[in-house]
Amino acid sequence: MAFDKHRFRFRKDGELRFVSHLDLMRAFERMLRRSQLPIRYTEGFHPQPRLVFAQSLSLGIAGLNEVVEIEYTEPVESEDALTRLTAQALPGLTFLSCRRIELKQVARTALASFQLPISESWINEATTNAAAMLASTEVWVEREKPRQREVNIRPYLRDIRVAEGILTFDIWVSQDGTARADEIVRALGLQTVVNDGGVIARADLAIDDELSDERKQVRPKLPGRDDRFAFERPLTREIVPMQATLAAHTAHWGASPNGPVLE
Repeated sequence: MAFDKHRFRFRKDGELRFVSHLDLMRAFERMLRRSQLPIRYTEGFHPQPRLVFAQSLSLGIAGLNEVVEIEYTEPVESEDALTRLTAQALPGLTFLSCRRIELKQVARTALASFQLPISESWINEATTNAAAMLASTEVWVEREKPRQREVNIRPYLRDIRVAEGILTFDIWVSQDGTARADEIVRALGLQTVVNDGGVIARADLAIDDELSDERKQVRPKLPGRDDRFAFERPLTREIVPMQATLAAHTAHWGASPNGPVLE
């Protein structure tokens, strides 16, 4: 049987950015069934479409040039696949391109670029903090999972720049780890911008087998499984789990000094 494989570029924004990665996968499965493309499925008791995303998106972050790979049981023309999926696309989902790749090729993300629009009042602070962060060898952030700790994300940070009211930062990605966009934003002191409605967008994903020779040469050695503990340290404070925080805030809802509030 002559299998085939395509790599799609797509855009996920608008209200769809509030859809989780798992729900997005389910939506893609439904779109594939409706498109009547000859999708190849995994084997076993619970077959699933051979559908692989290069990297998941955190909830609330838009994706302007995302990557997904789909396999078929027979050859499919790229234009035909693009047309069929475009006809079934959800609001907020736009397919940008499609090209045939080898079956053995796998979309491994090498570099992710993010953008955040900022007002003029934040430009000076963002520029100053970005320069300080790039000049430093350590940028420590707190993480709760899979265990509470502090992580030095500076090795993953390639560049930060501010131009025309847009903050742009590039993050190296490896199979063993990376930095998160929200961590960079908080480290820059710009969390208020997001809290006030600013939308972080992943502007581009650079795939390993698509990198230019020049970019491959400047790619640094990133922390691996054997040495990543050198880039971690215990927390200096205890993080209160979100569930406990919510429970404390809601413990007395509907109560008053004179008893429960009835509506």
